[in-house]
Amino acid sequence: MTENLSWQQRIGNQRDWVWRGWQVRYSFIRSNHSIGKVSLPPLIFIHGFGASIEHWRNNLSVISQYYTVYALDLLGFGASRKASVDYSADLWREQIRDFWQTFIARPTVLVGNSIGSLVCLSVADTYPDMVAGLVMLSLPDVSVRQEMLPRLLRPVVTKLEDLVASPLLIENLLKFLRKPGIIRRWARIAYHDKTAVTDELVEILANPAYDRGSEKTLYSLSKSVRKAGFAAPVKETIPRLNLPMLLIWGLRDRMVPPQQAREIAALNSQIELVELEDVGHCPHDECPDRFNSLLLSWLQKL
Repeated sequence: MTENLSWQQRIGNQRDWVWRGWQVRYSFIRSNHSIGKVSLPPLIFIHGFGASIEHWRNNLSVISQYYTVYALDLLGFGASRKASVDYSADLWREQIRDFWQTFIARPTVLVGNSIGSLVCLSVADTYPDMVAGLVMLSLPDVSVRQEMLPRLLRPVVTKLEDLVASPLLIENLLKFLRKPGIIRRWARIAYHDKTAVTDELVEILANPAYDRGSEKTLYSLSKSVRKAGFAAPVKETIPRLNLPMLLIWGLRDRMVPPQQAREIAALNSQIELVELEDVGHCPHDECPDRFNSLLLSWLQKL
């Protein structure tokens, strides 16, 4: 029913919100559905690195038939302000917390993909009062990257990366990376099913890279994501959580190794792990029908 609608229509009602002086975009679709007199928890969807609200275009309208849904462009991504700040999971965690306090203020299910799932994990760990459930797709652990390097080599590698990621180089690199043909190639690495890499997807991923300040934002992000304090280690955070969790992982994920899924799931008995055959890094967009069905079934258990 929704396939004939444009992606702008499928992401719901778009609004701007000013957070700490920066313009942030969000969308929502309200649902009046309930079970008896029980009001069902709302959901907040958080995109991954380089993505935006539009990446949930095949999910929001379906889930909203039963649950009120919100989606948020993290600062620096999508149609939100391309701010020149020190980005971190903590910064985005506070953005989500303040958004929740402003617009929702009742227990909510958080759904995140990739970096978005890492940020949702941080929210659940820091503010358990606001989280009724946690859904994580292809959860990365940025601390693993540092641990894989010998201790003596870590400062050397960091210095080399700092030299390569100079502002001028990043500016010229972005002009190259935002070309549709290049974006299509990168997307085909993230997606196992190449037919899911459509012109619509390429347009969605390319548009924010032309926004004012996008070059400085990419430089800030490239510096921040390599810092040891960008996000708390997943293996330390997961065991502390006491809430229902759903972990979804594509077994053809080439961005975050699929073998990490079972290692993470073993850290907390409340995690339900679902591994998807022939699916890559973005299950919600590569196989939306399967993902929507999985999510709705899990939500019913809550």
